[in-house]
Parts: sequence; C-alpha cells; structure tokens
Amino acid sequence: MNTKIPLAWLQLVQQKLRFVVAVAGIAFIVLLMFIQLGFQDALYSSATAVHQNLKGDLFLVSSQYKSLTANQSFSRNRLYQTLGYQGVESVSPMYLQFAKLKNPVSGEKYSIYVIGFDPGKPVINIPEVQENLDRLKLPNVVLFDRDSRPEFGPISENYSQGETFQAIEIFPFDSMRGYRVRVGGLFSLGPSFGVDGNLIVSDSTFMRINPNSRPAERIDIGIIKLKSGFDANKVLENLRDSIPNDVQIFTRKQFINFEKKYWASRTPIGFILNLMLTMASVVGVVIVYQILYSNIATQFIAYATLKAIGYANGYLLNVVFQQALILALLAYIPGFLISIALYDFAMQATKLPIMMTTNNTLIVLTSTVLICITSGALAINKLRSADPADIF
Repeated sequence: MNTKIPLAWLQLVQQKLRFVVAVAGIAFIVLLMFIQLGFQDALYSSATAVHQNLKGDLFLVSSQYKSLTANQSFSRNRLYQTLGYQGVESVSPMYLQFAKLKNPVSGEKYSIYVIGFDPGKPVINIPEVQENLDRLKLPNVVLFDRDSRPEFGPISENYSQGETFQAIEIFPFDSMRGYRVRVGGLFSLGPSFGVDGNLIVSDSTFMRINPNSRPAERIDIGIIKLKSGFDANKVLENLRDSIPNDVQIFTRKQFINFEKKYWASRTPIGFILNLMLTMASVVGVVIVYQILYSNIATQFIAYATLKAIGYANGYLLNVVFQQALILALLAYIPGFLISIALYDFAMQATKLPIMMTTNNTLIVLTSTVLICITSGALAINKLRSADPADIF
C-alpha cells in the first residue's frame, strides 16, 4: 500500500520542469476561481450593505422595487397604515436618491448616493451614525462615507485634520444649481458595483437637496419595528393579506436575498461573474486532463510493464487518481497565497469588501480536487489500453 504514493509522486517529478509547469497551470485555475468568488462575494456584500445595517424587523417597498439603486418610491401612508396591525411597534420612513457631489479641489461632479431619514427615528445601525445624530438634526449637515471612492476629493482627510463642518456642494440630477451643505461627521459603509460613495442626511435636508425630485410624502423604504415577542413571519403574512398590492413587504433575510437575486440574475455583472467561474472550471478540467494524459503517454511503457508483472488495472488507475490529488493539493497552496495578496490589493484599489472567507476557501479546495479527479477519470482511458503484448 505504501508503494502506491511514491510511484505516483516519482512519475510526476521525473520531469521536474513539466511538473512545475503543471502545478503552475493548475494554481492559475485556483487563482481564477478565488478571484471570481471574491468579486462575487464583494458584489453581494456591497449591494446589501445598507440592508444589513437597517434597524428594523420588516421592510416595506414599492411593488415596482427592483434593487436599492433602481428603487421606486411609494406613498408614506402605506407605511403608517401598518401601525394599526397587531405586533407593530413603530415605523420609520427612509429616502434614497442619487445626486452629484462636487469635488472641492477639481470642481468635477460625481454621482453619490444620498440616504435620508428622521434623526429622531434613526434607521441605520452604524455606531458612527448613532454618535452624530445630534449633528444631523442641524440644518444642511451631512455625514460623509470615508470609504467612498477617491474621486470625491479629500473630504474625509480634511475632516480628520480638524476641518469640522467643511462646506461641500451637491447638485440634483435635474438641476444645474448646487446646494451647499456642511460635513458634520464621517461613517464607514463603502461603495458597491452601483454606488461610488454615500452621504447620510436628515429627511429635511434630503428634501432641500432634491426639491423637485418627488413629493414629500413619497418614500423609498418603510422600516417597521415589531413589539417584543411577535414573530416577524406571522406579522408579515398578516400585513400581506391586508395591505394593498402596490407595496411589497420583506423580512430582513428576504430583503437581502431579493437584492442578491437582482444582481445575480438581472444585471450583466452577475451573469459575467457566474459565466467566468464556470469557464474557469471547464478550462481547469481541460488543462489537468492534458497534464495527466501527457504523463500517462510518457509512462506508457512503464504501465504496460506493471501490467505484465501482474498489477491489475485498478492499481494503475489508483496511481493516476493519486497524481490528480497530489497536483490539486500542491497547486492549491500557491493559488491560495497569491489570492490573499490580490484580494488585499483589489480591496485597496476598489474599496470593495473583497476578503478571503472560510466558505470560499473550502469551495475552491473542493472544486480543485473535483476538477483534478474528473480530469483523471477522463485520462485513464489511455491507461486502460496499455497492453503488455504491444511492448514485449
């Protein structure tokens, strides 16, 4: 039994350069899978960052709602109607709108996401936001996302250096006239594939920034807090049976999954990431198959000799599968280490939450082993044809 592993190993390293190239090729496939999964996770994590930080149990949106960046407003009265149902403790409206923020240095304008709510009923569960609620109550004061992309200029740097309440200018998309606000604090939320940066404002400031975008009674998300002891799913079903169908109601998990589904199936980036992950697996099977097939062809005489002295096909096939497993494990290590470095580089460059997770580590390891085993299964057809009579 102990001779099987040395035989598989010795055959692999007999030609050292080919062995190194084989490991490098598979490691590249490992790297591709890690990169695809990393960006996919970053896509979902960044797209649902707001959802994950909302303070509430149920969430009311328009029936036309597609995603947070393509939202549709609905009547605030629908939200207040839920106060009459058993289990509902309080409700809070939330306003969302893109605007253009003027870089204070270059003068260029860039799209930024504006999140508005009543500071007396905070809906964002971020500690820095909670600490600055009193400042948000002041007229025309905003909180700036320090993790926004750098094109917005040195706003967070200036604030950190003591320039409290620095003035910045925001432009509605339907107007050439800007509105001046003051930065009263910083928070960390980060960009996404659809958002470059974020501002948090009070509901009154939100209406002044976007005076012509909508009537004041139109909101984007209604946040419902339930009384202690009430099951969210039961209250949800009760509301769905009673509230008109011009709105949708979600639990937190459903709200997050709805957003993920949108980005996965209804946007080009979701389709492309899934396609590239599939293609990386297919290319991996082809590459490993070529490596193992070439190794079998090179060692064909040796395999025929082993058959001639009494070794069964099962033993020889086991050698090939061991080679596949050795290649998978040895290639996984450098692929994993390089991926960690690339994750850190990409996160610094894009501000997206691209991080190595235990789940992705296990997925790629399992996928690499399966790719190599599948390739080994395809390559053994050559080995089955090894006939001692052809050699002797």
